[in-house]
Amino acid sequence: MNRLAVCPGSFDPVTLGHIDIITRAAGLFDKVIVLIMHNNQKTETFSIKERLDFLIRCTKNIENLSVDYSDGLLADYVKTVNAAAIVKGLRAVSDFDFEFQQALANKRMAPGVETIFITTKAENMFLSSSLVKQICSFGGDISGFVPAEIMADIIKGLKKSQL
Repeated sequence: MNRLAVCPGSFDPVTLGHIDIITRAAGLFDKVIVLIMHNNQKTETFSIKERLDFLIRCTKNIENLSVDYSDGLLADYVKTVNAAAIVKGLRAVSDFDFEFQQALANKRMAPGVETIFITTKAENMFLSSSLVKQICSFGGDISGFVPAEIMADIIKGLKKSQL
């Protein structure tokens, strides 16, 4: 049986924490789709095209992985691709409260799809895209927070967005 998982997020920008969760999910499932989604509760800095490019470059060595975009409901997407699971990363208890609510809603809309939570490594518990953007906007070093292959593009994009 071919088990497909979808790993959704806004990835604005992708961080080392995201890459850790994505890599671990790829080790658990036959195929993983990293799904960039629009989050209307966040102001997006990078375009869909840029985020697709970032993720493709950062995950090019993971053979059972692809990257996609959706601006619709996650439950609709997972049904369309016949996914067995949704994989979500958790940093803290506060993440769980929100993600648990989302998991229950997704289970109601897509009953055949399970939500799997993967806890972050301790060194990534504080890491978020928002934190990366804040540190970078003040000229701080983000090299320990984002993949090396996209760091220059993130810095350039954040400088451009401040103009």
